Amino acid sequence: MIFEVRHKTHYRYSQPVAQSQHLIHLAPRSDVRQSVRSHGMIIEPAPAMRYDGEDAFGNPVSILDIEEPHREFVLKARSTIATSTPEAVDFSRTSAWDELDGALYGEGKPCDLDVVQYRCSSRLTPATRNIRDYAAVSFAPGRPVLEAAHELTQRIFRDFRFDAAATDVSTPIADVLRTRRGVCQDFAHLALAFLRAHRVPARYMSGYILTKPPAGQPKLQGSDASHAWISVWSPESGWCDFDPTNGLVVAEEHIVLALGRDYGDVCPISGVIVGGGHHTVSVGVDVVKVGHNEAR
Repeated sequence: MIFEVRHKTHYRYSQPVAQSQHLIHLAPRSDVRQSVRSHGMIIEPAPAMRYDGEDAFGNPVSILDIEEPHREFVLKARSTIATSTPEAVDFSRTSAWDELDGALYGEGKPCDLDVVQYRCSSRLTPATRNIRDYAAVSFAPGRPVLEAAHELTQRIFRDFRFDAAATDVSTPIADVLRTRRGVCQDFAHLALAFLRAHRVPARYMSGYILTKPPAGQPKLQGSDASHAWISVWSPESGWCDFDPTNGLVVAEEHIVLALGRDYGDVCPISGVIVGGGHHTVSVGVDVVKVGHNEAR
């Protein structure tokens, strides 16, 4: 499929901002499942300095320095992306989760640090006894790793309720586990904590998903939002993506922006400001299917 994504973020400040610097993750990354056909950003006020490059995880990143005093900061990103259906994977024919040490550290094998780093707990995905106990139901000894990961994400989908009012960006995953409520970011972090508690490599995936309006109703402009899911590694298949919020194996409708250890690595807009007082922020996202990928 070919999608056009429009993302607008608008900050309003109660006092003038004298200077600000921002780290931006709003350019989609290309990988084996998707290619970026175009991307552009409009920034108001215009930055005095802009650097475009890649971060430590290979994600496209922009660094901005705005030196003009301002009470509003507006960033509009527009991208065209072609996606394809991931290759089908037989989850039952992947290595056992409790035998991954041999695949990663076996005699004569170089240690793949790009995989190993995702086995470790991060600031937003700490492991506790309750987290390990919940996940343990899916991780019987000798069970294939992707089969266990798939069942785990299905359990999250069944056991937890999507509730945008239940959490915010500072809510610990221990609270999400206790209340069984949250949003896609919470469920992705929780899934990562479950997996990493069993030393399974898993990545945080940030992006978008095509949403469908109720039958007979038009799609509202700005009704889409950023989305989050996870990617789990096996030695046979590499990385395989699961969406615990929707109980899905990731397909063409998922568009990747960036990946990392958790949300802190891929936050769409972060930075520091001088001044500004209180602020409000509004975000609008539109994901529109514009064609089919003829390269499939």
